Amino acid sequence: MITTTNVEEQFSKTMKSIARRADLKAFVEQTPAIYQLLQRAAAKYVTGENRQDGLEVGRKLADKGYAISLEYIGENTTDIQDCEHAALELTLLIHTLAQHGIPARVSFDLSHIGLSIDSELAYKNLTAMAALARQADVELFVSMEESAKTDAILSIYTKAAAVYANLGITLQAQLNRTAQDLNDISGRIRIVKGAYQETEKIAMPRSSALNERYIQLIEQAIRKGHRLSIATHDESIIDQVIKRGWIHEPGVEFEMLYGIRPDLSSRLKKAGYPVRIYLTFGREWYLYLCHRIAEYPPNVFQAILDMTEAGAADPVQNYE
Repeated sequence: MITTTNVEEQFSKTMKSIARRADLKAFVEQTPAIYQLLQRAAAKYVTGENRQDGLEVGRKLADKGYAISLEYIGENTTDIQDCEHAALELTLLIHTLAQHGIPARVSFDLSHIGLSIDSELAYKNLTAMAALARQADVELFVSMEESAKTDAILSIYTKAAAVYANLGITLQAQLNRTAQDLNDISGRIRIVKGAYQETEKIAMPRSSALNERYIQLIEQAIRKGHRLSIATHDESIIDQVIKRGWIHEPGVEFEMLYGIRPDLSSRLKKAGYPVRIYLTFGREWYLYLCHRIAEYPPNVFQAILDMTEAGAADPVQNYE
């Protein structure tokens, strides 16, 4: 029997596959009409294509009382010059935050700054950024990527975090290995469910069981004394965090993606809970848009609306 749940699950898997299709991405980028339409849809989740766009939205949200994270979008970069450009862009972002006194966290993928070419290149760029960020009192956060990269990401992070205390790491609840990884690392941690398509052998699909694992990981992180970002829009998890009093633990916060459930972010902030909004900018928004739709398939309806003038509104207005 075909059910709405089955259709949404299949659609989600398809969107994750589409996100990885380099030929489709190239077609979109080389077809101005389609590029402009999808760019309108992406504008709900991505602040813009340049650093100033991210900073402008970040200032507005900071003025409203939110903490912010900023990410220069990009991953799986295989050209050394492009990796160095990404590292430079992130360095300039750190400089700008320090210069203007904007309290923000900077996030990025290691494969954007060299991991897809050479681990040492990624480590070199990471530590150079960490040294600058430490002087500027800016926190850096390493994002998590596909499971095939997890060992390399954790190895580079662990080595760098032993020197630079201003580094944090993202862990995916869907991976079966995460509880052990959490035991083995130090520093600030962001827990996400996980947006990548993984096999059932190594990962748990979206389900009530995954929600329960997520809650167990939160408890494990708090017991170990980690400063923790609970990165989810799932109200069943959020309710448990509040009910158990974990949100009042030192260094614990909710973190939510820009453009996703601003009503929920506003409600939590008004209730006095610490809320951080995760902002992205850059030209590599195609993959990001696909993942946002894959995570919650009904977002495709909003994406279609956002392609029209009627749907084109400033997402910041939705945050109170």
